[in-house]
Amino acid sequence: MSRTRKKKPRFSRQTHPGSQPGLVVVDPAAQRPTITAFAYGQTTCERIEIKDIETIPALLQRHAVTWINVDGLGDATVIQSLGQMFQLHPLALEDAVNVHQRPKVEEYPGHLFIVARMIHLNSILASEQISIFLGKNFVLTFQEETRPGDPFDPLRTRLLSDKDVFTKHGADYLAYRLLDAIVDSYFPVLEYYGEKIDELEAGLLEAQRQVELGSIHAIKQELLQLRRALWPMRDMLYSLLRDKQELVAETTRVYFRDCYDHTVQLVDLLEIYRELGSDLRDLYLSSMSNRMNEIMKVLTIISTVFIPLTFIAGVYGMNFHTEHPLNMPELSSPYGYIVTMAVMGVITLGMLVYFVRKGWIGSGWFK
Repeated sequence: MSRTRKKKPRFSRQTHPGSQPGLVVVDPAAQRPTITAFAYGQTTCERIEIKDIETIPALLQRHAVTWINVDGLGDATVIQSLGQMFQLHPLALEDAVNVHQRPKVEEYPGHLFIVARMIHLNSILASEQISIFLGKNFVLTFQEETRPGDPFDPLRTRLLSDKDVFTKHGADYLAYRLLDAIVDSYFPVLEYYGEKIDELEAGLLEAQRQVELGSIHAIKQELLQLRRALWPMRDMLYSLLRDKQELVAETTRVYFRDCYDHTVQLVDLLEIYRELGSDLRDLYLSSMSNRMNEIMKVLTIISTVFIPLTFIAGVYGMNFHTEHPLNMPELSSPYGYIVTMAVMGVITLGMLVYFVRKGWIGSGWFK
């Protein structure tokens, strides 16, 4: 079984060292923003494709809670306009477009800034930064790019089909549901790696299957990438529980505690898989050493069997004058060849039986 070797992720800041703090400098290769809004109140919930960001203030006034989702970070003007519209701190906006941030939560006047990392597993493992701005009546999220089937899709469907669950709470509950969807998306990814580890271990224990060291190394690297995302996620959720923020109600804090418990379970499971991944490498090296020992044992037995045969062939292969009385009388016997081959066969069979009885080869035959 072979795995395609993937390149390690490389992160680069868009701002140069020494630049003014709070600059919004986007990656020119990033996707152009597409904005979607989910706005709901006591009686209505609607999904709106935002073509003009100037229509957003009207949504905020008409509805109790509005979720603005921005897919793509390729337009600094749009991002800065949204920052001015929602009065977001420039440092938070700078972190939102520099997508190498570790999960964290920061409190600013009028809003919370939450960074989480979403995991995608297709042919390779990929990590995406999700930036969440939580205000009194809004949630503003920034995603790196549009991804069909992301963890937020079930939440979008639930908003339209069962809005009553959300209308009982404020914008902080919507932020919790977003984080909970991100955290829950880690479970199937870890289940996949658990199955891959079991498959690799079974391959190492079966002599007829070949497992490449690169496959084990790739598993270890991807589990390390998961660890870099999960551990800060756990700390970020714990800080939401530990520090009391005005924008997070006590009734919602209970839900965040449940989300934190899920991250603890994920971290425990991840550490188990990382230990198993390390054990796989040791098992691989042991299996390769055992396989080499078996090969050397077979070659040694073959060499040992041929030592007496070579001696006999060497002795009788010498050309002597057969008429001299001190020379070998067997050379003039008409049955010398047959007798010599029979003696070689008996010696070979006797040595093999001896090796088997000693347990050096076979499984203890003739005992």
